[in-house]
Amino acid sequence: MPRFTYTARDRAGKSVSDTLEAPSRRDVLRLLAARGLQVVSANEAISPVAKPRAAKSAPGARPLSARHGGAGGALTRKQRLPFLESLHDLTTSGMSAGEAVRLLSLRIKEPALRALCGALWERVSEGAPLSRAMGNFPAVFDSATVNLIQAGEATGSINDTLTRLIAHLHEQRELRQQLLAALAYPVFMVFVASGVILFFLFFLLPRLQTLLTSLGGELPLSTRILVGLSHFVLHYGIFVVGAAAFGAVAFWRWRQTDVGREASDAWLLRLPLVGPFIVAQTVLSFSQTLSVLLANGITAAEALRMTERQIANRVHRRAFDEATGHVLEGEALSLALSRTQCFPDLVLDRLAVGENTGNVVPSLRDIARSYQRIVSGQLNLFTKVIASGVLLLVFILVGFIAFAIVSAVFKVSGSFKLG
Repeated sequence: MPRFTYTARDRAGKSVSDTLEAPSRRDVLRLLAARGLQVVSANEAISPVAKPRAAKSAPGARPLSARHGGAGGALTRKQRLPFLESLHDLTTSGMSAGEAVRLLSLRIKEPALRALCGALWERVSEGAPLSRAMGNFPAVFDSATVNLIQAGEATGSINDTLTRLIAHLHEQRELRQQLLAALAYPVFMVFVASGVILFFLFFLLPRLQTLLTSLGGELPLSTRILVGLSHFVLHYGIFVVGAAAFGAVAFWRWRQTDVGREASDAWLLRLPLVGPFIVAQTVLSFSQTLSVLLANGITAAEALRMTERQIANRVHRRAFDEATGHVLEGEALSLALSRTQCFPDLVLDRLAVGENTGNVVPSLRDIARSYQRIVSGQLNLFTKVIASGVLLLVFILVGFIAFAIVSAVFKVSGSFKLG
């Protein structure tokens, strides 16, 4: 009997790797599902006896990794939303999820997305439900997405689940795009200002200095400062840039550690403007994610754990983890979150009203809508503050350079006339 090696996750999310004898890969999937394991990969072990049989594969057949969409690791999170939208379009017309996946594997033209659909259909055709097939691609589908699809399959409302999930992913994408758009103009201004300053220091100032030196006379203080700065940049600028790059890389590597990430996240919360923005982003993330999970039938315990993983700030994530522990002990979510002192009082009051009236999901949706506007307003404020600061700095630097040059010209020309 063939022997298969598999990697799976248990209900606690722990990875399990082992071997299993079974007549076929489909039987392996069924046996592991019966044990409550979520299969990540299951492949037949190649033994010296089995190698000749493997060589007799059909002409033109692709290897297993290619059939599963390996393609050099091309499958990423980018394929998640297009796949869900295409699947939703077909299930809305009355097609079953499995048949929709089969059709997508034949009709999709984009290579990476077609490979994903083909790999999903291969698993679905072997008897695996769509949620388990999606769970085999953690690089594309996170645990929250897989659990939502699983809940939709269990309740027979996969189309409604897809609608809510797609709306949620669109909101997250719009927020990321808004953040990038808010930072684009200040970054552009920094590059323009840097180019202007470097042009003065490296191209215009040396020529002007040569002219002024040939005319003789003492340069004013502002010009001497500018010339000294130019000499420093020319002789030591590379060392300053190297030290700054080394410091940035060292800080980035330190931030990748658990201690560094938590410490730097705590510092960010103390910064003006940045701290309130992180709090608002945390409230938006948890209210959006938790409302979608609860609305699709995910149990409160699983929904809270999955929501916790969506919180980016480690300080807030640890606080939410503590609150989740209190909720699992029977405490109300609003009361448990109030103990952390990380969430605004008004948010907790609105959540408490929803708990008392049995309308937790609508309350979370209202909070998410409110904080979507708050985060958008804060991003606009960031744009204005950063852009104004950059413009002010550019005007000061360019004005100082112009003043130093003009004052030197006037002083040297004055001394030349007197001579």
